Formats: sequence, structure tokens, C-alpha cells
Amino acid sequence: MSFFGKNIRKIRSVRSLSQQAFADLFDLKRGTLGAYEEGRSEPKIDTIITIAKYFSIPIDELLTKELTVNRLLKFKGNLTTEQEEFVKEQFANIPCIIKNNSNDYLHNHDKEEFIKRMPCLNLPISKEVNYRGYTVDNLEMSSNDKGLFPKDVVIGEFIPEKNYRNLDNGTLVLVVLENQLVLRLLYITNGILVLRAEHKNVEEISVDLKEVKEIWRICYVFYHRLPVMGEALEDKLLYLEREMEKIRSRM
Repeated sequence: MSFFGKNIRKIRSVRSLSQQAFADLFDLKRGTLGAYEEGRSEPKIDTIITIAKYFSIPIDELLTKELTVNRLLKFKGNLTTEQEEFVKEQFANIPCIIKNNSNDYLHNHDKEEFIKRMPCLNLPISKEVNYRGYTVDNLEMSSNDKGLFPKDVVIGEFIPEKNYRNLDNGTLVLVVLENQLVLRLLYITNGILVLRAEHKNVEEISVDLKEVKEIWRICYVFYHRLPVMGEALEDKLLYLEREMEKIRSRM
């Protein structure tokens, strides 16, 4: 039995990489990587070789042994045996789009000097992934008292253009267009990007994929307000109560 799936899942954990980020490194679909990790599919030999070389792990160990965290930390490639260095390595400076620089970002998103001057968040996540922060400034992704509200902060990982079509429909993304920044749910059909809001009174936006400047897949959210605890549980109880009523009515 191959240990490939277990080992790449452990590598992701050690390197603080999401499935999407890991898949993008090797031009894979996230669903394909998930199938590898769950043992539902075996990778091609070229994929095994590429991943083994990237992380400097012997192929036989990647396939035939369940690698431990300590063992993984001994392989090179930005992994270290010193715990203090390892923890420090996980902190990344994340440039943030805020109200004061959002218009400038539209015109300078591809200029390195401008990006360097942006305010940054310092978070214990992988430095190997290109992240961007964004401060929510509207109610488009809110529904009643749930969702995202102004001053909430989202963190997105950069999605290369070649991987746009690998994104799952319904993924929350920050999209950079010619004249606006849009935080919405993404849907792609026949080369058309549809961006849908959670707010019922906000119309969807449809653009050709060729008009897109950048896409950032949202992977972290920081709420400005303290979420009301227990709402999810109350919703579940209400749902169960309604289902029980349906069952009683049939008896």
C-alpha cells in the first residue's frame, strides 16, 4: 500500500499549505489532490517525481513509509530542525488593501514597489503562498445578521490565470477588475465569470475572464465584531424540530 496520500497531507500540514495552494504548485486540480490524499486515486510517476524533488524527499520514502513530522523537518527546502526557526518561518507579511489605498491598487496591483509600500498583516501562515488582505467595506456578502460586514478582514491566496477554471463554483474570491474590486462568490461558465453576492438586493456581475486582472481565493476571515455564539446550534435545532413535525404529520 502506498503512503503517498498520507505523506502529502502531512507535508501540507507542516508547510501550512491549503489543498488549493499545494495543487497550484504542481499544476493539479484540488479535487485530484484530494483523491490522492484519500487514497481514491494514485498519481502518475511524473507527479511523484516532481513532488519528491521539490521537497527533496527520496521517492522510496515518499511512497513506502509514513513520514513523521520530525522526519519531514530534516528534509531541506525551507524546513528546519530548529523549532524556533521553524515557527519564525511560518510568519508572513501580507499586503493589505484598505479603503485608503483601494483605488490606487486598481492601477498599481502589478507594480512591486507599490505592493511593498502597502500596510501589512503579519500572520503565522506559509510564506510560500502569495497572499493579499482586504478590508470589507460594504454589505454585499451579508445576509440579515450573518456573513461579512464592513471592517471584517479577509485573506486570499493568489490564483494564477491558468488555474482560474480549476476553482470550484461557489468559491469566495476577491476579483480585481479594470475599475473595481469585487468580493463575491465565483461561478465560471463558458469563459464567463459570474460574481454573486449574498445580499438579496445586490445584482450579480458577469464579465469575460479576459477582463480579470487578479483573482484571490479567500482562505481566512477575521471578524471585526464578535460573532454571536450559538446561532448555528439554534438553526440546527430549529431545522430538527421542523423535520420532526413533518414526520409526526405523516404518522
